[in-house]
Amino acid sequence: MTVIPTLETERLCLRPMTIEDWPAYEQLMQSERSHFMGGPTPKHVTWGIFSHDIAHWTLFGHGALMLDDKTTGETVGQVGLNHGPLFPEHELGWFLYDGFEGHGYALEAALRMRKWAFEEFGLKTLVSYIDQKNLRSRKLAERMGAAIDPDAPCNDPDDLVYRHPAP
Repeated sequence: MTVIPTLETERLCLRPMTIEDWPAYEQLMQSERSHFMGGPTPKHVTWGIFSHDIAHWTLFGHGALMLDDKTTGETVGQVGLNHGPLFPEHELGWFLYDGFEGHGYALEAALRMRKWAFEEFGLKTLVSYIDQKNLRSRKLAERMGAAIDPDAPCNDPDDLVYRHPAP
């Protein structure tokens, strides 16, 4: 059985997803905020994506973790590793719920998940697939030291592939 880790940063607890995360996740994926993640999506598609984020742990030994602010207990977003038939390479992705941007949560969580991916899970390379128009995520990837890899495979022609530096 796969043990899903709980990771921590100074301000965040990165924890396994639960059914209690579904309402906020559904709301995000059915809103315009999800347009860089293939949304808005109907409820049945949203449920499939939610389940996919959890199933990755069993199928691949990695997946998504929710981000809880340690001080307030609020869930502020998600970070995760994707792979499988929809992703040519292991991908580091993130999102924040409305109202939590601009506090450094995504950067803090993505750096911690990347460290786990390289040091504990043992990946040798990692990318982020980011829509060309998603300037906030592009800047975050660049702050993390990732750079566009024009030769990397990508399924979506609107995405840029940011390759993360290995430790």
